[in-house]
Amino acid sequence: MTEKELMLSGLPYSAEDLILLKELNATKDVIHRYNALIPSQEEEKKAILKDLLGHIGDDTICINQPFYCDYGKQISVGKHFFANFNFTVLDEATVTIGDNCFIGPNVSIYTACHSTDPVERNSRKEWAEPVTIGDNVWIGGSVTILPGVTIGNNTTIGAGSVVTKDIPDNVVAAGNPCRVIRKLQ
Repeated sequence: MTEKELMLSGLPYSAEDLILLKELNATKDVIHRYNALIPSQEEEKKAILKDLLGHIGDDTICINQPFYCDYGKQISVGKHFFANFNFTVLDEATVTIGDNCFIGPNVSIYTACHSTDPVERNSRKEWAEPVTIGDNVWIGGSVTILPGVTIGNNTTIGAGSVVTKDIPDNVVAAGNPCRVIRKLQ
């Protein structure tokens, strides 16, 4: 398997692979162009996002600048998607976001994983775990979502939370670590 195939399979891969580094740099160039657009250039922004992201549910997508991601193609967003300023997605694995989702400012979604063993970490081997966010989800400002997490439908994640484990449907969850604080009826 190639290093990219290993990465997308959730297996350890070399983060120093020249092909992956070339792809990362190409994405950085696209992101630079996106972030340099005048905010009112809606059609240009949508065109870049359509080419950059793996899937967009429809044209009702808005990602305020600046926006950052590693690859783009592993990101899928549903209909009526909105993300506020400083949305950051490390998409070494798939990031799937459902319909009618709202992302607050300074939200980060991470799929990349690194060993806690310094010798292993210094080898530049890493792996990735997917993140899934259901439909009708609101992620408050400055939330961090860690690798392998699933957030259920109709759920709200409170501002400043660190989501380390799955969160079910129909709840309000908050905190560090994020936990359910109220069930919705």
